[in-house]
Amino acid sequence: MCQLGLRVDVDTLRGTRVGVPNLVGLLGRHGIRATFFFSVGPDNMGRHLWRLLRPRFLFKMLRTRAASLYGWDILLKGTFWPGPVIGNHCAREIRATAEAGHETGVHAWDHHRWQMRLKSMDRKAIRLEIQKARDLLTEITGKSPDSFAAPGWRITDAALTALEDFPFRYQSDCRGHSIFRPVIDGHRLGRLQVPATLPTYDELIGRQCTPRTYSEHLISLIRDDQLNILTIHAEVEGIACLELFEDFLNRASSRGLAVKPLGEFLSPDMKIAESRILQKVIPGRDGWIAFQEDTVNSLQSPGEK
Repeated sequence: MCQLGLRVDVDTLRGTRVGVPNLVGLLGRHGIRATFFFSVGPDNMGRHLWRLLRPRFLFKMLRTRAASLYGWDILLKGTFWPGPVIGNHCAREIRATAEAGHETGVHAWDHHRWQMRLKSMDRKAIRLEIQKARDLLTEITGKSPDSFAAPGWRITDAALTALEDFPFRYQSDCRGHSIFRPVIDGHRLGRLQVPATLPTYDELIGRQCTPRTYSEHLISLIRDDQLNILTIHAEVEGIACLELFEDFLNRASSRGLAVKPLGEFLSPDMKIAESRILQKVIPGRDGWIAFQEDTVNSLQSPGEK
């Protein structure tokens, strides 16, 4: 049976308050468990509007009809005043997600700050961002999160090194093609990466498909002989595109696709590749993202040193 890992990124207050309950309900009706990565600190995502001065970002906003897709309350949040702390306002929604049996992991403290300023942050600042998010998520759910996913698929060597200080079981910080262990300057890190392998809604719409053809196009990219990890967003598939995502789930079910959390792709006896993480620009996305290098080194089991 072809397997699909489902990762839900939650970036904003509205996405947590509205999109997350919608998705938890939808997935529950389908008997599906997923991995939810939560941003729990200040919602400053409205500050991305300053990127409209960049043609690539402006084109993306127009192509995806961002105002109707996300809503003005998301697009303006934190623009002229400090954004609200998501975890303080949406603890009930986050806790209910964990209680429904979904994996809950750390996405960010301040999603905007990480995505836009990571390269200028030193290890101490990076570690503080992770610690604050992990502490609040632990307080909300009553258990320590065992996974982390870098906002916007932006990760640096300094951030990867800082993350080694935390007891996460795995991370999902980049795009790629296989589960692997990162290598920095010839040194193998201890944390496994479960990369996203499939394009997101905003990368596809207006470029490779329309909303009408989206579900079939996405399903055509899923194959038995590869790692299939799909990232959706609570702000998109959980709100404006909820019906579209349900159509995708219905079609996936009819094709026999088994949807499960990212953590269930890991097993003690699996062979793990080693790869460097590079920075690339891909069509449909503004700015750089982290990407698993195509060339991999020898395979090993997770317990091997």
